[in-house]
Amino acid sequence: MSPHPARRILVAFAFFGAIGGIAWYDRNQPRVAGPSRDMDAPFRFREVSKELGIDFMHTAPVLDSKLAHIMPHVAGMGAAVSIADANHDGRPDVYATTSEFGLSNALYVRQPDGKFRDVAREAGVGELNVEGRGCSMGSVWGDYDGDGDEDLFVYRWGYPVLARNDGVPAGATDGVPKFTEVTRDAGLEHWINANGATWFDYDRDGRLDLYVAGYFSEAIDLWNLADTTIMQESFEFASNGGRNWLFHNLGDGKFEDVTDAMGCNSTRWTLGVAAADLNADGWVDLYIANDYGPEEYFVNREGKRFELMDKVGLAESSKSGMCVALGDFENKGRLGVYVTNISVRRYLFQGNNLRVNRLAEDGRFYNDARDQLADCGWAWGSQFGDFDNDGWRDLFVVNGFISASKDQDYWYEMGKIAGAAGPMFLDAQHWPAMGDKSLSGYERSRVLWNKAGRGWMDVAPIVGVDDLYDGRAVAIADLDGRGALDVIVANQRGPLLVYRSEPKSENRWIGFELVGKRGNSSAIGGSVTIHFGGKQQVAVVDGGSGFCSQNERRLLFGLGSVASVDKAVVRWPSGVEQELVAPKVQSYVRVTEEAP
Repeated sequence: MSPHPARRILVAFAFFGAIGGIAWYDRNQPRVAGPSRDMDAPFRFREVSKELGIDFMHTAPVLDSKLAHIMPHVAGMGAAVSIADANHDGRPDVYATTSEFGLSNALYVRQPDGKFRDVAREAGVGELNVEGRGCSMGSVWGDYDGDGDEDLFVYRWGYPVLARNDGVPAGATDGVPKFTEVTRDAGLEHWINANGATWFDYDRDGRLDLYVAGYFSEAIDLWNLADTTIMQESFEFASNGGRNWLFHNLGDGKFEDVTDAMGCNSTRWTLGVAAADLNADGWVDLYIANDYGPEEYFVNREGKRFELMDKVGLAESSKSGMCVALGDFENKGRLGVYVTNISVRRYLFQGNNLRVNRLAEDGRFYNDARDQLADCGWAWGSQFGDFDNDGWRDLFVVNGFISASKDQDYWYEMGKIAGAAGPMFLDAQHWPAMGDKSLSGYERSRVLWNKAGRGWMDVAPIVGVDDLYDGRAVAIADLDGRGALDVIVANQRGPLLVYRSEPKSENRWIGFELVGKRGNSSAIGGSVTIHFGGKQQVAVVDGGSGFCSQNERRLLFGLGSVASVDKAVVRWPSGVEQELVAPKVQSYVRVTEEAP
């Protein structure tokens, strides 16, 4: 959440701060021109939230008054969005969080007329911002009990909530599912100041397990502080953040904390987490983006333990990792990773990371982010999606931290605190008051168009994405099943936006809906690899990724001008593979797992 300069930047801040100056770190960074307004847009976006009946605003949490002088900074998260078919009607629904006590989260369920209706209170998953229990930071959906309904896990600063989906009551015609909170009975009643979570089946037993990422230490009650020594111990390698938790699904409605036994604990101020089989050995791994420190990659050793890989190209530079987005942007049948950071010209230029997956060749990731891909401002959530259906995955990135006064800026004060000694910035009492100052505010989103593997171009100005809200979470979904990916954006202290994509009609597509029969009914962690036009592309069913977000379960692939798909290979979470020859294009293919 805060900038994490490398040592040379910290030295610069300290030196120049002493003489009243600012570290001009990026003077030699490349300036890349954006697209011409006259350029023919590869696709279009149109913001349609109000048309769809979605009218939701995020409100920030109000914490202990001891933090009042930097409240916008400390309480700068909580806007989140996740997608799932909550009422089992075959159409994706939208869950969004707010963070102020007494305000309700929203569950938008699709109606027969195509619009959405907020049914969170009726369903029992609205009023989750409760004093003494916690405020919402995000959510992930997963069928943890194997009954075919999507259950909801809401992580909070405080106690999380596991809400069991009991389905739509028999005879009901309103399509509203009913939920029962089972947190305590499930063994998940732990105080966790969390900012991320993901469902995955790490031991391939057919039951969804849960990884929850702490941010602030779990020893801290942010509304009742004993003292204000709650901040990071280092801007580079802080390890005094919240504990991460791995909960093993025991199969009887209960979970067991196996974090230490499995070797995947981290206390590095985690903000982004995703699970996928990145090394293609058949077992789902964990990839973590940390504030104030390097990314972490935990390899799954056949469900028996996780091993932190410290020589895979992630630890040589510490950044302010915000999110983990997964995508096959090379069309090589392997997942790469995009991690956002902070890039603010004149003050701090870290650059986002595009991790090219070369684990099969030499056991490493390589950072290939440059130009507009690296420079998105103070970046938060992002997701890969083929928005023009040309057969190449693009990127949607949201940016901006605190938009307040347009005339006053907090970056000078950030420079002073970053140049201070560790004990100084560890104590929030020593941080300069923010007042009404902005900190990387009013930054627009980026839409990074993948030019068929020949580079990336930010086309946001010409495709209709021009909002200046403080973006946090991004989720993608084909909301009306037309073969085009829409983008849902949750903004801090701002509205929930829905960007409807309009790809060129001549480009073709194919989609897949995986139905699991081993308990994990939505096949979270499963993947599909399509072979088309001499290329291959893989996508994974999302259990939670990006920043505080989760994408729709169905997997959509653009094909460009290719008229057919040679084959599609489904790898189920169990590791079993299933091949489909020449699946039908211009439609969603429903694939059901064979029962064990």
